[in-house]
Amino acid sequence: QVQLVESGGGLVQPGGSLRLSCAASGFSFSSSVMTWYRQAPGKERELVATISNVGGSTNYADSVKGRFTISRDNLKSTVYLQVNNLKPEDTAVYYCNAQRRRFGLLQYDYWGQGTQVTVSS
Repeated sequence: QVQLVESGGGLVQPGGSLRLSCAASGFSFSSSVMTWYRQAPGKERELVATISNVGGSTNYADSVKGRFTISRDNLKSTVYLQVNNLKPEDTAVYYCNAQRRRFGLLQYDYWGQGTQVTVSS
């Protein structure tokens, strides 16, 4: 059974930090590209950060560059998102996504249930 379970969200003041985690099971985590997305109320889901299967390549949305860091531990089948210097506009539900492509074809596309991050004073 495929599972992506996010945790670590919460209420934090502006300027604060959180560490989001996404624990994966039921598929080949080390073969998967892992991505964090977020969706704010009334807005479309947006890509926040992505990391390659062995962690050698990362990409970030311009709005989070320099503040957020994505990392992964393939031994623990877990991907992390360290979020620093949080702003009210970072308030959203943060989702974990796992994808694998072979020969350009999508093999799977899994989503977690999300974890709420609220930035407010």
